[in-house]
Amino acid sequence: MILVADSGSSKTDWLLQLKDGEVKQFRTAGLNPYFLTEKEIAKIIQEQAVDMIAYAADITEIYFFGAGCSSPDRHEIVSNAISQFFPKSYISVDSDLLGCAYATCGHEKGLCCVLGTGSNISFFDGEDIHAGKHGLGFVLGDEGAGTWFGKALITDFLYGNMPHDIGLKFENEYHLDKATVIKRVYQTPNANSYLATFARFISEIRQTDYAQKLLQKGLLEFIDTNIKSYPQYHRYKCHFVGSIAYVFTDELTLVCKENGVQIGKIIKQPIHDLLAFILSREN
Repeated sequence: MILVADSGSSKTDWLLQLKDGEVKQFRTAGLNPYFLTEKEIAKIIQEQAVDMIAYAADITEIYFFGAGCSSPDRHEIVSNAISQFFPKSYISVDSDLLGCAYATCGHEKGLCCVLGTGSNISFFDGEDIHAGKHGLGFVLGDEGAGTWFGKALITDFLYGNMPHDIGLKFENEYHLDKATVIKRVYQTPNANSYLATFARFISEIRQTDYAQKLLQKGLLEFIDTNIKSYPQYHRYKCHFVGSIAYVFTDELTLVCKENGVQIGKIIKQPIHDLLAFILSREN
């Protein structure tokens, strides 16, 4: 049996194909080795994947694609944690960008973008991704991602730059103050996931001028900083994966069109397409 995982910083989707062809889906918290140790990843799996671990004896192959899995030492952290519960399985760990490329590009060349909790981009040559200079994380990068929009909303609120009615709605919904935000962002783990949770507020006020201007600014910053860094970007389809890209498809499509970006697939979760690709490769 084959188990495939797509992991971001906020959550991990798992799909297991049983011997009879039935597919079972599981979900755990995100397993990003940049923010979590091997011990912490193992604890999450142990506590949140009990039903999945029950199939361990029959799982022969595990393909894990995750945020933060961009180097051999990070691969090892995740692989070691998983192997504690699936000791008989072959385990492959790769970056979420490669998983997204498989799910969207298949075997064709193209640009693959992640716009979820964080943001990133890679060029896929039909077989492998090419490492770029992007993916700097929520402190230095994450243009157009949930963390970027979360930071923008919080800073606008704390600085008093939100329109009055939107500021009241934000205050009533989140009850934030400077001390709470500072502690949560600078002194508590998983600050990136925390910041990204505020991005859903934009969908609640989506029709307002404030939200539309913020969306345009964040998405345009992603295009200018990431997509346009590839001189031949206009020659290839640009695929998008992640909740921000999916929820704000209309705004993303418009900004891309205005900037000469060819849009390919826009999918919220690549896990089903990813499993299909892995299975097709097996056959």
